[in-house]
Amino acid sequence: MGIPRNPFVRVFIVSLSFLIILSGTAFGKEKKKAANVTKPAAPAAAPTDVVATVNGTAITRAEMDRAMNFMLVQNGTGTTLSAEEKKKAEAAVLDQLISAELLFQAGKKLEIKDIDKLVETQMTQNKAKFPSPDAYDQALKASGLSEKDLKDFARREIYINNLIEKEIASRASVSDGETRKFYDENKDKFKHDESVKASHILVGVDPKATADDKKKAREKAEAILKRVKGGEDFAEVAKKESTCPSAANGGDLGYFSKGQMVPAFESAAFSLKPGEMSQVVETQFGYHIIKVTDKKPAGSDSFEDVKQKITNYLKLQKIQKGINDYVDKLRKEGKIEIKAA
Repeated sequence: MGIPRNPFVRVFIVSLSFLIILSGTAFGKEKKKAANVTKPAAPAAAPTDVVATVNGTAITRAEMDRAMNFMLVQNGTGTTLSAEEKKKAEAAVLDQLISAELLFQAGKKLEIKDIDKLVETQMTQNKAKFPSPDAYDQALKASGLSEKDLKDFARREIYINNLIEKEIASRASVSDGETRKFYDENKDKFKHDESVKASHILVGVDPKATADDKKKAREKAEAILKRVKGGEDFAEVAKKESTCPSAANGGDLGYFSKGQMVPAFESAAFSLKPGEMSQVVETQFGYHIIKVTDKKPAGSDSFEDVKQKITNYLKLQKIQKGINDYVDKLRKEGKIEIKAA
């Protein structure tokens, strides 16, 4: 049996795909220092240099640099940091690595049956996200990591998830009263504009295409329109014929309000009633056939409509606070030596 995952828990792991940050933004947030944390010394230079130890376990410059690079990519910051910003970011990233190590060490004290099997299952799931084994191998090579590194990350993630689920998430509960109070105090957050739910079939064409190519694309769209108006299932035709990524979902675009789509598409969609289908609509992306499946007038979401979302949000907040408090406790009880900022 696998370890249950709470969908609201953010886990502290640095890997190919993610660095989960415990305390929010990585910039400008000063952390409390426990009495048993030493002052930073001169920065380390080599990848193998130790930048910090957590209860005797080393965190290297290479680990810190990898986490730093990922954080910059996630924030869209690139290499544009000033010296002062870089110093703050590195200190914040190191702080998160320390938190992750503390949680991992605590997590290892809880028994997990079939841990090796769980690691292999997670590795298989991660590989399945790549279009081919070659794509996976190329990504692995580009990352500078080995498969053993990824297995170590997976193992850490499982231990930390298990710890958070058992020690924190399982104890976090939200009462109906708390949910209702949040709704009553934040009603402006639940107002919404008029919206439609629509699906479409797109025959894509390059804006720079020749007039002849555009003519052929429109003719194809017109032929598809005849098919769906003649009774063929819209979703099935979308899956086979649409060039939009939404084809995988039968062309479903979900709900959208005014201002979210290009003008011609929006105008056509909002003019239709639920169940109606448009003629061929031209935009810069090509030729669309639009089917509206639902409409919602402007207004406010009722408490019952958003109750579960609010409950989930409040539970997430409690879990996040629980993680912060748990890490603070581990910091006070542990021995942390920072050798570089």
